[in-house]
Amino acid sequence: MERRSLFVTILIHICALLLAAVILAPVAWLFIMSISSTTDLISKPLNWWPETVDLSRYTRLLTAVTNTEGAAFVAALFNSLRVAGMATVAALLVAIPAAWAVSRTPKVGWSLYAVIATYMLPPVALAVPLYMALAALGLLNTVYGLALVYLTILAPFTTWLLKSGFDAIPREIESAAMIDGARLDQILRLITLPLAAPVMATAALFAFLLAWDEFFYALLFTSDLRAKTLTVAIADLAGGRVSDYGLIATAGVLAALPPVLIGLFMQRALISGLTQGGVKG
Repeated sequence: MERRSLFVTILIHICALLLAAVILAPVAWLFIMSISSTTDLISKPLNWWPETVDLSRYTRLLTAVTNTEGAAFVAALFNSLRVAGMATVAALLVAIPAAWAVSRTPKVGWSLYAVIATYMLPPVALAVPLYMALAALGLLNTVYGLALVYLTILAPFTTWLLKSGFDAIPREIESAAMIDGARLDQILRLITLPLAAPVMATAALFAFLLAWDEFFYALLFTSDLRAKTLTVAIADLAGGRVSDYGLIATAGVLAALPPVLIGLFMQRALISGLTQGGVKG
């Protein structure tokens, strides 16, 4: 039994290492490309590690000098943060009451599944009506218009996630608080939402990542630096005849940092909610 247990343990660790290698290898190569010179990137055979570390591309992209690649990248970075942040907050504000209502009133649950069914439509099918709606509202090429479009994508998804969290909270707790004279807003604010903190953190994280990575609608509904997001800005770097692949890799590394940092922060919040939230008998 001890030998078998040791074998299983070793096998688990090997599988974990292989999984980590598969996940981290592209990220590591992206970073190596970002610090490699053009000569190293086009050399044959390929240099897996640069002869000299070149950090000049990071300086180019983080220098907000007018009419430069850095100015476009920095503007797109702030646009992405604003759009993803506004869309995530708006999605949570819409999803929390909607998910609680559907969870506590199962008879109207069909409405949520009907809305989620719209995900079966390809994005291009909704492009024309969304474009006309934004044009009528004067929100084309604005971060607010793009955030509104993302809200239509994120709200059903976050509502579905939050509903599963509210379903796990015993209704008896809310009923007991109501008997004690607590108002509905007090029940939600003091009892239900704290207990649903883990799933709320998960929903917020996934909503932000979906908005951060979206490309199709950002390409259609933005045209300049007033609203262009990072995904479109990185695509612009690859749009020329001669592309600097090291610069594109650098943009990818920098674009990945905000989600990684936010993910680490939300992970701590999620773990805290899982360990502290619960029902005390």
